[in-house]
Amino acid sequence: MNNNVIISVKNFSFYYNEVEALKNINMDIEKNKITSIIGPSGCGKSTFLRSINRMNDFIPNHRVKGEILIDGENIYDKSVDVIKIRQKVGMVFQKPNPFPMSIFENVAYGLKIQGIKDKNYIYHKVESSLKDAAIWDEVKDRLHHNAFELSGGQQQRVCIARALAVEPEILLLDEPASALDPTATLKIEELLLSLKQKYTIVIVTHNMQQAARISDKTAFFMLGELIEYDDTEKIFTAPSKKITEEYITGRFG
Repeated sequence: MNNNVIISVKNFSFYYNEVEALKNINMDIEKNKITSIIGPSGCGKSTFLRSINRMNDFIPNHRVKGEILIDGENIYDKSVDVIKIRQKVGMVFQKPNPFPMSIFENVAYGLKIQGIKDKNYIYHKVESSLKDAAIWDEVKDRLHHNAFELSGGQQQRVCIARALAVEPEILLLDEPASALDPTATLKIEELLLSLKQKYTIVIVTHNMQQAARISDKTAFFMLGELIEYDDTEKIFTAPSKKITEEYITGRFG
C-alpha cells in the first residue's frame, strides 16, 4: 500500500432503503493533496463525501457495504468511536452555517465540546485557526461580534476555522463556494491551496474550472458509480472515458 494514502475506499456501497446511491466505489486518497469530486447532480458526490466521516449515520434506513479506511482503520467497524472519526475528519457545508453566537465562540465550540477548559489554550487555538483560515486580520477586532454580521465569504472562512480548531487530519468540503460571489470564491480557493500543506482536502464541486484550478486529483462520479479517477490534469486534458470528456466539456450534466 502506498504510504501516502490516508483514505482507502474498498468496494464501498451505500443504500438509502433499497436504493443503491453508491455502487462499489474503490479509490485511494493521498495525504496533503486536494481531491475534487465532480459529476452531475444526484450522482452520489455528497453521499460519498459524507460517508468519509459517517455523517450519513443520521439518515434513517441506510446501510453500507465495504470499507472506508482512514490511517488503516475501517471507520465502519463496530468498535470505532464515531466522535473521534469526526474530530479527525472535519466537514464544511455548502452554505455557511455559523452558529448564532460570537465569532470567537463559533471557533471555540468544538474545543469546549471536547471538555477543554484552559482559557489561554482556547484563545491561542481560536487565533491560530482563524489565521489558518485566512480571516484573522478581518475579524481580530470584533471577535465578540455575532458571526452573522460577517459576509457570506467571511462566514464560510469562520466555519473552516471552526473545523480546523479541533485539529483534523482531513477536511471535507461540500461545494464550499457555490453560494459565494467570485471574489469570495477566489479567497476560498487560495485558502484551500495553502491549507493542503497541513491537511488532506476532499472537495465536492460543480465548478469544473475550480476543480481544474485547485485539485491534484479528480474523481468523476455518475449515477452512483466512480467512472474515472486520475490526476486532475489528465482528467481535464486526456480523460480515459468518453463520458468523462462529454461531462467536462459541458455536453451533458
